[in-house]
Amino acid sequence: MSRQKLTIIVPCFNEEANIVDCLESCRSLADELIAVDSFSTDRTVELAQGIADRVLQHEYINSAAQKNWAIPQAAHQWVMIVDADERLTPALRDEIDAVLLDPQHDGWCVHRLNHFLGRPIRHCGWNRDRCLRLFHRDRGRYQEREVHADVEGCRSVGQLRERLLHFTCRDLATYLKKHDRYTTWAAGDRAKMTPRVRWYHLTLRPAWRFFKQWVLRLGFLDGKPGLIICWLSAHSVFMKYAKLWERQRRGDGDGGL
Repeated sequence: MSRQKLTIIVPCFNEEANIVDCLESCRSLADELIAVDSFSTDRTVELAQGIADRVLQHEYINSAAQKNWAIPQAAHQWVMIVDADERLTPALRDEIDAVLLDPQHDGWCVHRLNHFLGRPIRHCGWNRDRCLRLFHRDRGRYQEREVHADVEGCRSVGQLRERLLHFTCRDLATYLKKHDRYTTWAAGDRAKMTPRVRWYHLTLRPAWRFFKQWVLRLGFLDGKPGLIICWLSAHSVFMKYAKLWERQRRGDGDGGL
């Protein structure tokens, strides 16, 4: 019995350090492998062309818009989104092969095993990281959000057992650049729900985020990397609201909290 054919889509930008390992981890599973590049200035495109079936280039607006543009480019009805800093394990490839023999759902979620500074993180709330990545092309679409958009539209969603490896941070300098971009995007999303930033957004909410991840979600068991993650997470909450406050101040001239 043959399985449903699968297109794997890998969005990328300046990922020469990751793209080869990512694409090679997908190659044996994908009936079609597409790299969707945002006009990289390093060797990403050159490296991807040696492995992927197609390398497409499209102007980047945000992650959701890029993926929603890429999905209709797929030749097959079933698609999987894999970021360039992620890897499919042999066990995960085997599991996906099995579910596509007779798909019982519109899509499947997968848990990610996140790595930070070369170490797997098993607490801090990162152990709960799951996302819908394998789905029918005509049913799944990313939410119109600037950051952390989920796939919506799938009526029935299953759960894969095996984990997707995610190497989120090679070094702190790289992470902080990403941190700056994401807090800017998050401020844009939050603007729709927070008409005015108050003092507690900048104090209590970051403090609660740290306490929740460090204490309630056992971040202290991840040692120094866990401590760094929890502080960065709290700082991201602070910066999200600080950037939103700055936007609001510029808009109405009132710097009050």
